[in-house]
Amino acid sequence: MKADAPTDRSDERFSIRTANERDVPLILDFIRELAGYEHLSGAVSATEERLRAALFRDRPAAEVILGELGDRPVGFAVYFQNFSTFAGRPGLYLEDLFVRPAYRRRGFGTRLLVRLAGIAVERGYGRMEWAVLDWNEMALRVYRRIGAEAMSDWTVHRLTGEALAALARRT
Repeated sequence: MKADAPTDRSDERFSIRTANERDVPLILDFIRELAGYEHLSGAVSATEERLRAALFRDRPAAEVILGELGDRPVGFAVYFQNFSTFAGRPGLYLEDLFVRPAYRRRGFGTRLLVRLAGIAVERGYGRMEWAVLDWNEMALRVYRRIGAEAMSDWTVHRLTGEALAALARRT
């Protein structure tokens, strides 16, 4: 049996914990699995060194929670603080949420979302938001079920690579 295959052991409990620096290899594994699921494996340039520097420095760029069933990691979420100028208060931006395929449809993704909502409320944030691929119907169903609203009147824009560098060079 694969190490990450589900079992029917009723004594196992799903738990969520904050990732620590020792979890960097696992976080990178989750990122690669998510990229594979999203058909974006070639887009991953993250390394353990980059993640360690970004996630575990004095002012981390993002935070990570891990979902575990017993001692098996089954999912993760990466999030960071953003800011709403209209509300005049911070928010929680969910960058990535992923549950390994063998553990889906068991409520683990929803439990991760519940924990993130709790973090947002505990910190006094005014909102929680994220982007989702329009073909990911499984995720869209979960998000509709928890009451999330699609922001169909907004379009995400992104600058990367040479376009980002070129804009930075403009005077």
